Amino acid sequence: MKGKTQNQNLGRTFTKLFNAQLQLINVLSFFFLFGCGLATGVILSSYLKNVSFNLHVSQFSVSTTTTTTIPLPTFKLPRVGLKEYLKVPDVKHDMDEKELLWRASMTPKIREFPFDRAPKVAFMFLTKGPVLMAPLWEKFFKGHEGLYSIYVHSSPSYNESEPESPAFHGRRIPSEEVRWGNANMIEAERRLLANALLDIANQRFVLLSESCIPIFNFSTVYTYLINSTKNHVESYVLDGPVGNGRYSPHMRPGIRIEQWRKGSQWFEIDRDLAVEVVSDKKYFPLFQKYCKGQCYADEHYLPTFIAMKHSERNTNRTLTWVDWSRGGPHPARFLRTEVTVEFLERMRNGSKCVYNGNSTNTCFLFARKFWPNALDRLLRYAPKVMHFNQ
Repeated sequence: MKGKTQNQNLGRTFTKLFNAQLQLINVLSFFFLFGCGLATGVILSSYLKNVSFNLHVSQFSVSTTTTTTIPLPTFKLPRVGLKEYLKVPDVKHDMDEKELLWRASMTPKIREFPFDRAPKVAFMFLTKGPVLMAPLWEKFFKGHEGLYSIYVHSSPSYNESEPESPAFHGRRIPSEEVRWGNANMIEAERRLLANALLDIANQRFVLLSESCIPIFNFSTVYTYLINSTKNHVESYVLDGPVGNGRYSPHMRPGIRIEQWRKGSQWFEIDRDLAVEVVSDKKYFPLFQKYCKGQCYADEHYLPTFIAMKHSERNTNRTLTWVDWSRGGPHPARFLRTEVTVEFLERMRNGSKCVYNGNSTNTCFLFARKFWPNALDRLLRYAPKVMHFNQ
């Protein structure tokens, strides 16, 4: 009985000790949680005070800025307008053939110009080397700056060993090799047209050679071309081996024999037709592929193309006088002794034609072919016959 009582007392003692330890743990946990809560409250209170302070500062700053706004200075920017569009690229550009033709093919649909301009005539010289008659052309151009542009396509091998006259200085375009009668002759003509089209002021385009001369003064030529309602490309049907005999049946169906034409290489056209020529990707490739050997593409491409597509806008005559009376594949070349006042007058007034619907004897504005030794006589007679500087 006694032992049992002792065991009960011992159990109560252990229970009291366990309860005391558990109570101590609860007290310590309470103080720990209280401390954490207090620390969290202090930190949170401090953070909220800072946010409130910054917000007040921002509001004050905004309020101050709003109420004390300082007007900014105004700047008037220079007007650009069409300045960049109308800027003429340098003759010595780095465009390749595709880029050049693509850019040249652009044309505005609105005909009225929103700016003042003086229409210009583009004189395009297709040469082997220098322009042999350059001193005569200098007299022709003198005093008419701003009414003309000059472009020269010469052989890439020409090293400009001869000094260029002022009007022709720096007017050589990026060129390729050209062979007489070959389709690359047309490529050179298209290259000249494309470069000239980059100047929006150019409205008429004349193809000339190094042996060509003007036979009227600039004022007469300019007025004649700018006021013309037609293009001047020789185009006619010619039976026989040097005409229809050059046609290749491989050109069908794009070009048929009844559409085949022949004419002089030396043309004068307006801007609309020039754009059509540089944009042609249907007919010109046929000439590149099939007009070879004795075909002579330069005598057939433009006459055929215009007869097919633009005959109503063409006079079917050239403005460049030549003499075929001596026979052979090339026209006559004139020496110094053949240049006389009577000879020049005959070229100027010895024909009859139609200009803008009216009959006239001014049918040719240029002439070829002249040997370099004829230049001194041409310079001597020009003021008397052609009335230069008028």
